[in-house]
Amino acid sequence: MQELLAYLQDPELVARFQRRCGLFLVGASHPSRRRTGGHTGASVRDEGQQEQLRKNWDHQDSNSNYKYKENGCAVSDSSRPQYEVRNWLLHILFLFSASLGHEIFYITFLPCIHWNLDPFLCRRLVNMWALVMYVGQVMKDLLKLPRPVSPPVVKLETRVDAEYGLPSTHAMAATSISFTLLFSASSRLQFQFEVGLMIAVTLSSLVCLSRLYTGMHSVLDVICGIVLSAAILLLTYPYWETLDHLQLHSRMSPVVVPTLLLFLCYKYPDLDHYSTTREDTTIILGACAGTSVGYWVNEQLGQTFEPQGTLPVLLPTLTANALALGVCRFLVGVVALVGTRQIVKTLSLHVLYSWYSVPKNDHNARRRKEIEVPCKFSTYTAVGLVHSILTNRVFILLGLL
Repeated sequence: MQELLAYLQDPELVARFQRRCGLFLVGASHPSRRRTGGHTGASVRDEGQQEQLRKNWDHQDSNSNYKYKENGCAVSDSSRPQYEVRNWLLHILFLFSASLGHEIFYITFLPCIHWNLDPFLCRRLVNMWALVMYVGQVMKDLLKLPRPVSPPVVKLETRVDAEYGLPSTHAMAATSISFTLLFSASSRLQFQFEVGLMIAVTLSSLVCLSRLYTGMHSVLDVICGIVLSAAILLLTYPYWETLDHLQLHSRMSPVVVPTLLLFLCYKYPDLDHYSTTREDTTIILGACAGTSVGYWVNEQLGQTFEPQGTLPVLLPTLTANALALGVCRFLVGVVALVGTRQIVKTLSLHVLYSWYSVPKNDHNARRRKEIEVPCKFSTYTAVGLVHSILTNRVFILLGLL
């Protein structure tokens, strides 16, 4: 078993997958550990060259502050390994798939489900997304298992490089969102389950493979992310309806949920170096707190904006008019959410900097827990409230519903 785990965590396994997909490290050989006979001398020389490259770049594997940008076939700054792309179709596909686990996707896709399909599905997705991501992020910082090293792996992302690797929260989020939507939508909308299953498997698989292609996770990280997410879905599935009822109808819900989520943010494990995991986790829990309160308010007002009629209802027909209205709702909603994010973030930072007597030009102060947690939590709680309460009412005023 230990040999299997070591094999699945081997960075060379990730590097081989990258090379099969057309992504190559420039200036580093990629020796096969199975070479024998007349190739032995070349293999030793290759390993020596690879080891020297690893020594040159090892010190940067724990630093998330360096920057790079693609230039032509792909180059980082002079201190980072360069890489060559030989299959641009797969390159673009996997980079796009990797973006499905980033903030820009969550702040657009999840609200879009609310605006254009069913607020019930959005609420269910946000709840499971927050639970799965919190478990995954905490496990990362408790287990403290490293990401694959470069070389031999090509690393295409830098922001999260200081985070630990296992489990892959991209894999967890992709699995939980895809299959939560599939299982929840079957009772709300009429569609062919087999088609939905195929789409869920395809999207989650692309996101998982993208974590190998970008060099950010080992195969073991991805497998553990999938298994852990599946286990959480199976264990919680029998209680989804009960939790929905409590969230919408309990008088304590708008107090208990935000308080509990804020408490979890402050009790997040501390590390001996700065990592983006606490920031990302606070963003997710803040958004969950805002949407939870927002949906409770809508329920009390009797305006849930959910599909009318006997469930499951027919999927809306995709006409040119419906598409145009959907695009308009999306654009108006994103402007509202991004605007809310910028305004509340600026105001909260101003208040917190004044409260703790921090100079306004001290940008590193944003990483301190007493500033980062309340700033991110309040910002995304406001985003969640605007998304769940105000946007649909604005759509009505603009004639978009």
